[in-house]
Amino acid sequence: MTRVSRMLSCETEDERTEALAAAVETVRTGDCLVLPTDTVYGIGADAFSPQAVRVLLAAKGRGRSMPPPVLIGSQRVMSALADTIDEQAHRLAEAFWPGALTLILHAQPSLAWDLGETRGTVALRMPADDLALELLTQTGPLAVSSANRTSMAAATTAEQAQQMLGESVELYLDDGPRQTTGASTIVDCTVSPLRVVRQGAISLSELRTVVPDILGVAEQPQQSREEATGGAD
Repeated sequence: MTRVSRMLSCETEDERTEALAAAVETVRTGDCLVLPTDTVYGIGADAFSPQAVRVLLAAKGRGRSMPPPVLIGSQRVMSALADTIDEQAHRLAEAFWPGALTLILHAQPSLAWDLGETRGTVALRMPADDLALELLTQTGPLAVSSANRTSMAAATTAEQAQQMLGESVELYLDDGPRQTTGASTIVDCTVSPLRVVRQGAISLSELRTVVPDILGVAEQPQQSREEATGGAD
């Protein structure tokens, strides 16, 4: 039987309730879904299901060398997923989460997951999107990358995502267009001083109001961390 994806609107309260229930079930069965974030639409899967993560990477046309970041529903989850978190990382999360900031941290070694070749790190973000946060509180952490095929522009609507990803995604949540194609800023918190490895929606000057000695992209040798995390949305 040919697999057929579903597109569910989240415009009304009833539609939103139905869409969230369907999204939770999609995650529990190990399938992928497309969801809105505060930047662009993302393709997501259960972060603790290696098979689901493999499906996500295949849908994007990526291999294990470009593992996806993980979206979380609250700052408290950061301490459960990351190990030896620098105080400066905590301050950045307090200042900019929920928001367009991704933090690369040392992953808890005891976690039973396989996001790809992460080199013992995990890239975490708490999005400033009510629908995404509500979903994350019900599903737990989701591996999420921008909803597009590799080398193509990130989707700002559910329809754009469906055009690129097609039947490789079980469920599309349509919550209207995103107003930006801008990506999140990525900060590597596993080094000292902290380093911006991708400049995005949050500027270096904003980051320096919290961590004055953080290094910008232009102030350091070429970094490979962005590839290692798959490029957060």
